[in-house]
Amino acid sequence: MAAKKQEKSSPKKRKQIPGNKPETHSSSSKKTKLLDSKPSNPRSTDFKKPSKPFKPREPGLDHEKQVPLSKREGRLRAKELAEARKKKRKRHYNLEQELAHLWEKMRQRNISKEDRSKLVSEALEKMKGKIPEIASSHVSSRVLQTCVKYCSQAEKDAVFEELQPHLLTLACNTYAVHLVTKMLDNASKKQLAAFISSLRGHVASLLRHMVGSVVVEHAYQLGNATQKQELLVELYSTELQLFKDLVSKNEGRLLDIISKLDLQKSSVFRHMTSVIQPILEKGIIDHSIVHRVLIEYFTIAEQFSATDVIKQLSGPLLVRVIHTRDGSKVGMLCVKHGSSKERKKIIKGMKGHVHKIALDQGGSMVLVCLVSTVDDTKLTTKVVINELQENLKDLVLDKNGRRPLLQLLHPNCSRYLTPDDLASLSLSIPSLSNKVEPDNSETKSSKVNKSGEEANSDLELDEADMNHDDGLHSVEGGKKDPAVRRQELLVQSGLAEKLVDVCITSAGELLRSNFGKEVIYEVATGGAGGILHPTLDDKLNELYEAIASLVAEPKSQESEEDSKEEHILENFHSSRTIRKLILDCPTFASTLWNKALKGKCDLWAQGHSGKVIAAFLESSDSKVNQLANKELKKLIDGGILKVPEPKVVTGKKE
Repeated sequence: MAAKKQEKSSPKKRKQIPGNKPETHSSSSKKTKLLDSKPSNPRSTDFKKPSKPFKPREPGLDHEKQVPLSKREGRLRAKELAEARKKKRKRHYNLEQELAHLWEKMRQRNISKEDRSKLVSEALEKMKGKIPEIASSHVSSRVLQTCVKYCSQAEKDAVFEELQPHLLTLACNTYAVHLVTKMLDNASKKQLAAFISSLRGHVASLLRHMVGSVVVEHAYQLGNATQKQELLVELYSTELQLFKDLVSKNEGRLLDIISKLDLQKSSVFRHMTSVIQPILEKGIIDHSIVHRVLIEYFTIAEQFSATDVIKQLSGPLLVRVIHTRDGSKVGMLCVKHGSSKERKKIIKGMKGHVHKIALDQGGSMVLVCLVSTVDDTKLTTKVVINELQENLKDLVLDKNGRRPLLQLLHPNCSRYLTPDDLASLSLSIPSLSNKVEPDNSETKSSKVNKSGEEANSDLELDEADMNHDDGLHSVEGGKKDPAVRRQELLVQSGLAEKLVDVCITSAGELLRSNFGKEVIYEVATGGAGGILHPTLDDKLNELYEAIASLVAEPKSQESEEDSKEEHILENFHSSRTIRKLILDCPTFASTLWNKALKGKCDLWAQGHSGKVIAAFLESSDSKVNQLANKELKKLIDGGILKVPEPKVVTGKKE
């Protein structure tokens, strides 16, 4: 039994039929033996592949006659090719050494212009005919960049002419991209136009390339309005990519182009989606041309596509977008139409960068939108407001940095925000703004207004936002009452108190500053709606006394010679700010009169200071008028003080 089991378990052997031996002289039998034989190296096993035309290796083929060579001829040809490559590498190495030697001389600071031009001409002569190859080399590309920097215009034209057929290839090279951008900086209008036209058909693919996108952005920045439009329309539609002259300069907006050319909106939307998605996935979003395309995409995007783009941008990625004009609009749209989760991601992505964002023109507008929209005041205070407080004085004195502060003190004021800024704050995405449900938002905001406890109101808002997440990202702003949001961000966060302290310690500097004077004016008047008065009256009185003590300082004789030591009543900015405070803040006017100006008006009756003194008579408050009426009437009767006549407003009566 055991023997039978062993026979069953052993592999079956092929039976040999007697008298049926293979023929030894048959060619087919040799092939079968070769196939059946076990190869020594398993990796060299030939797998069955589709039949291809005969293509021998390089050494065994005569390229001129296209016939196979013998073994001996193949070895000789391989040897010749190896020697040729070796000589080429040696020549290239020698050329690099010569160019490096010339580069060390030409980039010295103490060299004369004539000697440098000779070295540059010598180097360009050596590079002639090999410039595209040298431009892509990590060693000698810097030599060529230096030569382009210092060479004559004729030599630059010669280099550009040699590089022009290879510019698209070099634009994607890590080492050559610096040379390409430098050539574009020095290019004539004709050369720049030729390069931009050569980009036709390649703009989308280059924008998906980390290096090539830099060249497209550089050309976009250097081009005029027509050339910018030429680069943009290629990203809108395949029809516009194929036919160059369909779009004129006047048709800048995508919706105008679609209506004028009668394009299918759905096909344009699909094409733009195929262009934008790879760019967003790779994170190549630092360029202004991409920001412009995103703004135009939002005008035609469907609801789910727009929300998908907002989701992809929400977070640290948005910080890289908001530095341009169109990028800041993209950032504001993400804040306005994002859900509560996405707004939290945006705020957390700004952590550590808030000060830098506030000093940027576009970034400051995103912060203005953020403090006017986001209902999660705890997170906004923790990330944004706390970082603003760290360098508060720098922000107050900066043109852009003061904007978020002024927005909290006096929201949407046309004195501090331009018409373009106000228009950008009111932008919205059509496919998302049409879904707003005003009834629900009003009822929820009224609940928030009635509730006194901060924690409960935040919970209600978060639950409401969570219910909207599945729904539609259609909320163009917060549901919380703007007055409650301002109170929490400005007063309860401690920002207002620190702001008053900065104004007290640096009152003179802020009043003399072109930008700081507006912040100190809003703080001194208590903000729009008197938001600072209930809790910070004592601090504001300290500010009034600090300004009055500056006014009480004696008039300096050197004030006309040194503008820094100019008296605060004679300075252009500070005198006008103090005059406005007298007209708009009676408490400040009485403090200033009693502490600094009473009995001294004859010293300040002329010049810029005379307008400050006359403001006591122009004030609408009767108590302020009575304070200075007796003393100032004597100066007016004596012809020392001139009271400006009231301006007559002319216009159509309603």
